[in-house]
Amino acid sequence: MRTQGLGLAEAVAALQPAHIVEKTVRPRAPWRWLPGHWSPRRLEMLVKNPEDFTPPLPDLVIACGRRSIPAALALRRAGVFTVYVQKPDCPANYFDLIVAPKHDGFSGPNVMQTHGSIHRVTPEKLAVAKAEWQPRLRDFASPRVAVLVGGKSQAYDFTQADARALANRLQALAASGYSLLVTTSRRTGTENTAILRAALPDAFFWSGEADGPNPYFGLLALADHLVVTCDSANMLTEACFTGKPVHIVELPGGKPRLRRFLGGLYAGGFAREFTGPTLDTWTYTPPDDRAAAAAVVMQRLRL
Repeated sequence: MRTQGLGLAEAVAALQPAHIVEKTVRPRAPWRWLPGHWSPRRLEMLVKNPEDFTPPLPDLVIACGRRSIPAALALRRAGVFTVYVQKPDCPANYFDLIVAPKHDGFSGPNVMQTHGSIHRVTPEKLAVAKAEWQPRLRDFASPRVAVLVGGKSQAYDFTQADARALANRLQALAASGYSLLVTTSRRTGTENTAILRAALPDAFFWSGEADGPNPYFGLLALADHLVVTCDSANMLTEACFTGKPVHIVELPGGKPRLRRFLGGLYAGGFAREFTGPTLDTWTYTPPDDRAAAAAVVMQRLRL
């Protein structure tokens, strides 16, 4: 959620110089459980930190996450132009603008639909990361495959059997001449991370600070292909922003809205299912939802 809110804020600031301030909403009970538009008008009744939302008020508020809604709506009532990222748990007209992914099925005159998640990846950041990480990864020859591994979520499972199956397919890639650049997440789990690390001793592997600085942007920049697990819309959206072939690792589970998201990536030519051990190469125009959303924000602000 922080990534999406800050990503849109940074994209707006690229069009109009702005000072970005991040605020964390800490709602009081019972408002942290109830729909945000049920909340009272007075901020001191809504949140534990009302001092963070007092004048001088900003020109623009970008909110993301259910718990942010009460404070965002209070600021809108005070006259601040208010944008919500993702699908809110209230009617669309409570905000000036909503930026929501198509797969959420949320529409309205003030709703902009995106291909995927808003993110913080930019061509400039990728160029900087490429220059930084190229010397560090010079021992891993092309074709390079960045492997972005998520894990168990509310919608998907990722068992040790799934980790072993993925490890076997990645071993086949390595045997075919690909260099593997692997990164895992907290949701991958200790046991699954150990399975992957043991199976891929020659790969570049990052699973936390013990392995050094986070190489994520460097892997996006330097990879020729990206293999990404299907559980993270953020991770898949960022991978597709690179314009490189994205191969999706399908995991057990899924929900209709996430199936719609994956289906949109497949239908749009941004991604294909990972089958291995050889990888297809194709081209596409990468979606840039963050820039498009920022342009809409600026247009609405000027009305």
